[in-house]
Amino acid sequence: MTRIIAGIAGSLTLRVPDAGTRPTSDRVREAIFSALDARDRCDDAHVLDLFAGSGALGLEAASRGAASVVLVDSARQAATIASRNAEAVARAGAARAQVVQQTAAAYLAQTSRTFDLVLVDPPYDLPPGQLSAVLEALVPVLADDALVVLEQARRTGAPELPGDLELARTRTHGDTAIHWLVRREA
Repeated sequence: MTRIIAGIAGSLTLRVPDAGTRPTSDRVREAIFSALDARDRCDDAHVLDLFAGSGALGLEAASRGAASVVLVDSARQAATIASRNAEAVARAGAARAQVVQQTAAAYLAQTSRTFDLVLVDPPYDLPPGQLSAVLEALVPVLADDALVVLEQARRTGAPELPGDLELARTRTHGDTAIHWLVRREA
């Protein structure tokens, strides 16, 4: 069972696609958002959730005070379920998330928005070159002090980063590695 952990929609149960996604465990989401809350990164943030699946990461940010959330997933079933979850979280009083059924690369190529917080949870079997291309395409939509949180399998190792991003820290939780990425200082 996947649920919103805290905030205005805390304890709300979320739907999860039957197949094709790997929901982030409550334990890992709690660790991510405890760190984000300690840095006051959710309040009034403009959040992008790439490879959103059920939308649990982005909707957790909405529940914790994000000003706007965009959930992006290419799978029709995932986008449909994320839309239903977004409606439920909005009914609880959080910002209404926009759901986009599109690949991450296609969304990044056409958006004119900028984001303060980006949550990236690609399939563990996504080829490293594809992830690198998404991270490269992500750079132009990042606000100056943006934070990118990338979830990967621990066995994958450090991600290949474009020159404009640098690894600030990595935390592991069982088989999951969470990489915190920031813009490289000029």
